[in-house]
Amino acid sequence: MIPLYWFGLALVALAIEAASQQLVLLFVALAAIIAGGMAELGLSLPLQFGIFAAASIVLPLLFRRPLLARFAGRGVPSRTDDLVGEMAVVLEAIDPVHLTGRVSLHGQDWMARASVPLAKGRTATVVGADGIVLLVEPAEHPSLS
Repeated sequence: MIPLYWFGLALVALAIEAASQQLVLLFVALAAIIAGGMAELGLSLPLQFGIFAAASIVLPLLFRRPLLARFAGRGVPSRTDDLVGEMAVVLEAIDPVHLTGRVSLHGQDWMARASVPLAKGRTATVVGADGIVLLVEPAEHPSLS
């Protein structure tokens, strides 16, 4: 009879988890299922509660963060995310010391930074972005012409 109480608790926790979607009561439900299995094996009630309490603490510590990361969306993409890997033309020489430089990409003028100097007219590959400043590196081809 006791295992039914544990499985009932698991169902209630799963129902509340389905409504809240916080991935907390999911682990309480799993702990209740484990405790119900231990009750089915004939373990004493204090031992069942101990296993339930331990599982309720350990399971979220081990699995909640990875599950949240797995199910979390990518978020709102930045307008610069799609530009990574694209080729740009240096409009204004890029100076890594003075943090100056501009590139043209798809007909748009962008501020750009690089770890090495790049001359005007040179092509560069976009490797990332810092806000609206494109981070570039020298392209394998020195210029478009």
